[in-house]
Amino acid sequence: MVRLSSSSYLVLGLIGLRGPSSSYQLERAVERSIGHFWPFPHSQLYVEPRRLAEAGLLDESAETEGRRRRTYSLTERGREALREWLNDPATEVFQVRNEAELKLFFSELGDEGTVERLAESQIRSHRDRLAEFHKTLERLSDVPDLEKRVVPLVLGVRIEEACLSFWRDVRDNGVRDVLARAGVTRLSSEQLPDETSEPPGGRAGRHPG
Repeated sequence: MVRLSSSSYLVLGLIGLRGPSSSYQLERAVERSIGHFWPFPHSQLYVEPRRLAEAGLLDESAETEGRRRRTYSLTERGREALREWLNDPATEVFQVRNEAELKLFFSELGDEGTVERLAESQIRSHRDRLAEFHKTLERLSDVPDLEKRVVPLVLGVRIEEACLSFWRDVRDNGVRDVLARAGVTRLSSEQLPDETSEPPGGRAGRHPG
């Protein structure tokens, strides 16, 4: 049985929505939609369809002339795999992997202006992305039967608004005030766990003797 990843379901889902598609057409579709909230190497859109075709989840046809473009369509096995995935509850914890947060965490090792410069750059970034999301929503607002494809952008808008508000708060009021209004008033390094001490019974995986 072929192992299916998130990229596999992304390819199956796009072809299920669009109908027969080439890898280039899938790439363009991702840029206009899923790419707003699911970043991944677009090279997979040229590798994964062939793998899924070999597994019988997609049908593959190739032009005999010209650019010999390959087009993929969903098989019944592919459609069934997609349905099973959609009916399986999403249990993955929401993850944020953001370099700006990493830099903020280590910012006490920088200079006096590190946090302010970081906040300014993030304000510009989130403001631009928010404007892009609003523009996309406005463009698609009158297109019928796309509600379920467009509504993830609303979540994206709310996340960007929260991020923009946070970084403006950091810039305008400073880290200490942001913490105080969050109910965190007294912090010291003594409150951090001692990473040099071992838990009772030793570290996990260590056996006596």
